[in-house]
Amino acid sequence: MMAGIVACVVLLSLGAACLARSRSQHLSVETLLVADRALPAPMLFILTVGEIYSIGSIVAFPAGLYTHGISYGYWFLGYLLLAFPVGYFVGPAIWERARRYDACTVPEVFGRYFGSVVFERLTAWGCIAALVPWGQFQFIGLRATLGMMGLPGAPAAGLAACAVIAFAYVALGGMRASTYVAFLKDSLMLFGIAAVGVAAICAQYGGTGTYVAHPVVFRQPAVTDMVFAVSTIVYQGVGFYFQPSVTPYLFTARSAQAVRRAMVFMPLYMLMYPFAVFATYFAIRSLPPLRDVNGVFFHVAGMLLPPWVVALVMAGAVLAGLLVLAATSLNIAAMMTRSIMPRLAHGHPRRAINLGVILFLVLALVATAHAPAIMLTALNVSGYVGIQFASLWFVVLLDRPVPARVAGSGVVCGAVTAIALFASGLSVGGINPGFMGLLVNCAVVFCPLWRRKRVT
Repeated sequence: MMAGIVACVVLLSLGAACLARSRSQHLSVETLLVADRALPAPMLFILTVGEIYSIGSIVAFPAGLYTHGISYGYWFLGYLLLAFPVGYFVGPAIWERARRYDACTVPEVFGRYFGSVVFERLTAWGCIAALVPWGQFQFIGLRATLGMMGLPGAPAAGLAACAVIAFAYVALGGMRASTYVAFLKDSLMLFGIAAVGVAAICAQYGGTGTYVAHPVVFRQPAVTDMVFAVSTIVYQGVGFYFQPSVTPYLFTARSAQAVRRAMVFMPLYMLMYPFAVFATYFAIRSLPPLRDVNGVFFHVAGMLLPPWVVALVMAGAVLAGLLVLAATSLNIAAMMTRSIMPRLAHGHPRRAINLGVILFLVLALVATAHAPAIMLTALNVSGYVGIQFASLWFVVLLDRPVPARVAGSGVVCGAVTAIALFASGLSVGGINPGFMGLLVNCAVVFCPLWRRKRVT
């Protein structure tokens, strides 16, 4: 029954994507990538939030909270709260720059601002380096979700089917199809997280919870934990909308005012997280230690809710992963065909983009078989690279006369610093490695020695 309900929801999502395709008079490259820059504020709100709150909201967030304790929740929720007011001010400016340069991808904005095709190509490679772990993150989450269903042949066959469905979203309507599917996905996500959270509250405080002899116990947050939390909030909150995994959604808006109106309502989606916290707290207090922490939310759902509700929860998680996977593969393929190898797309740009999507999905599917057990590693690597592009956006939005080679050097230095600190485990007073990398990045880019007439 569970598999049948999930399959029905997925088929319904494909119907929504077909509806989006039927309402588009033509399917040009601009329609595929930026929805013709025609989305009003409500649709932009659904699309942007639908992509931001991916499968990590229902898989990675409870897993991180279960594994690392309350200090993880501090920075996770804190940076989101900071990101929304930052997005209110920078989002419309990002949209205006994309419209000014007639750009469909992030590297096109950078290349046309600096007047350098080489710089556009190099930033495209950097964006892809940030997006690949983000796409892998979705596959890992889908594998965890499908594994909880206990189907024969899962998750290998299920992941292959997910790749096919993600490609179908792209082929049917690109970003516009994702918007239509996001309505269904968001409804299921909100329903599922709220249902599990309410059930956990009732079980915990209604006297029906089963306390185990050895519940999970965490140490109290140390000073370095709080330093890490604060630095992460600043780093990810400020850089959130500058990541290549998030920025392209702003390009789809009808106007800068539409972006601003959509940002006003973004905090409403924070309402789901208290329910996820309650569900995780129930698992900590009432369940034996779990081997697969990525499935902690589904373990609680399976204990407290009837099977059909659990199936809807899993369907929402599957759609969340599929949507972000489709958008990520579309962005990667667009950068490959428009910035890195434009000659291959000459005459048949849509076909080239579709082939790029297929190639990425196949490679990511194969790599998922060797993915780490914890999703946070992929998410960290994506952020350490992606948020470094914030310095380039600072240059573009402030119209600073920084040479392209200096701007690129800053991004490289920042990414190398962050990844090196993360890989070595070296702690600088508990400060987030990505924040240290961003400081190095901005120091290189905005060094007073380079404040002269732009050299391209």
